[in-house]
Amino acid sequence: MAHDLLWGMTLQQLPADAPAWVVESISAGQPVVVRRAVSAAGQVAVGVRGRLREQRYAASMAITSVSRRVQPEQLRHVDIDRDLPAVRALKQLRPMLDGCGWKWGVSGSAGFELASGFSALHEGSDLDLILRTPQSLSRAQARELVTRLDAAACVVDMQLQTPFGAVALREWAGSSSRVLLKNATEASLVFDPWNPQEQAA
Repeated sequence: MAHDLLWGMTLQQLPADAPAWVVESISAGQPVVVRRAVSAAGQVAVGVRGRLREQRYAASMAITSVSRRVQPEQLRHVDIDRDLPAVRALKQLRPMLDGCGWKWGVSGSAGFELASGFSALHEGSDLDLILRTPQSLSRAQARELVTRLDAAACVVDMQLQTPFGAVALREWAGSSSRVLLKNATEASLVFDPWNPQEQAA
């Protein structure tokens, strides 16, 4: 699933023109992150992370070469000994998120560092979270959740994972009637991320 971290990608699976930093990341044994895209049979669409924010590289990985997989939910209670705003925010929010009744997890730079031990966070890093929402989360609930996240030690971005794709919590909590829903094949504006076929009256 999107945001899962996978180990086992080899240099042989990279295109010949892959940038040097991509080769360096894979050579160092870093995991790759599953991305939302359609893949060929036996392949999974992944992204390679570099040290810099703009260093993101789209690639494909053979499913048979996956040696380890870590999902965002598995990182909820992992701790690292670094005094950074994103780490403090995660500790602050854990009790509330554990009690919210939904499955949640850590993605982005924080998830990458928690899972791999490779430094990815810095003082200005946001905290990226996902919330598994198989059933509808009302816009009022979304606004309440945003208020709670905004009390944390850094900017917190949360994605709602619906059965039909992902939508940004802040967008769903906003005033726009339509929101951007992203899945493996497209990004589309919908009125209800849990019922994307619904049309406006």
